[in-house]
Amino acid sequence: MIGIPIAIIGAVLMSISAMLQHRGVAKVEEGSGTHGSEGLGAQQFWKLLQRPSWLFGTLLIGVAILCQLGALHFAPLVVVQPLGVVSLIVTTLVTARQTRRRLQRGKIIAVMTSVIGIAGFVSVAATVATDSRVTDRQVITVMVVALAVALTTTVAFLFLRHTRARNLFYIIAGGVLYGFVATFAKVILARLQTDGIDVYTLLCATGLLLTLLVGGYFVQTAYATGTTEMVIAGLTVVDPIVAVTIGIVVLGEVAGATVVTYVLFGILGAIAVLGVFLLELAQSEDEIHAARRHALGIATGEIDTLATDTATGEDEAGR
Repeated sequence: MIGIPIAIIGAVLMSISAMLQHRGVAKVEEGSGTHGSEGLGAQQFWKLLQRPSWLFGTLLIGVAILCQLGALHFAPLVVVQPLGVVSLIVTTLVTARQTRRRLQRGKIIAVMTSVIGIAGFVSVAATVATDSRVTDRQVITVMVVALAVALTTTVAFLFLRHTRARNLFYIIAGGVLYGFVATFAKVILARLQTDGIDVYTLLCATGLLLTLLVGGYFVQTAYATGTTEMVIAGLTVVDPIVAVTIGIVVLGEVAGATVVTYVLFGILGAIAVLGVFLLELAQSEDEIHAARRHALGIATGEIDTLATDTATGEDEAGR
């Protein structure tokens, strides 16, 4: 019960940090005249380090991670991670207000689908989750799986960055890798309590850094191709499902669960992921442009008004 409110505070901070980082990426793209939809380059990242909004957003992510670590100290991974869906609710509401757009029925349904799926997931997990000692073999298994996932997503990036599916790929890839960040954090905390600092703890710290860097790259690139709420949707739905799956399959956090429990995990997890796809379908190009205009500090409707005035002037000149 102590870990849950700490996790919710971290989720709210994650939402704010995502909006700030989205603004930073949009500003850098606008200033450099380039587009990072096919992958941000070293020059763009260097300019991001000079953007106050992006740096402050990154700082807030650090605080959000500390909140998550604090929550993991009090509660199992399968309870803490899914609570990140609070970020999706906050981001969706704030984005709608910022862009002065009424929430469409399709988007409301998509968000509620993810929330219901994750809320059900947490409710079931909370009844069966337990903390247990993380063995050396479990640490090695997590490391191997994380390395395979990182390599697979990197190869997929090379093939998918030129396709129309790239935005959804960036979001899912970032969510998957961030799921391993949470897993490594939980393993490190568990090992420190039972085994102290040893070679396996250091391996987990290396794995955490690797997945954080690669996952962070995909998340920043996703800001260049979509809206903040889509990125948050991927992180708050895909991230916990990956982390919880590792907690269930590898770390044995629900060892006493029945077959019915596992079936419920599968159904509720599928519902949560369905919400992400529904949100992608409900998102229009106009919303993406409106979110980008707000990130650039341009008043909503200003560009459209300017374009209308220009077109009217050209018609009058033609007449």
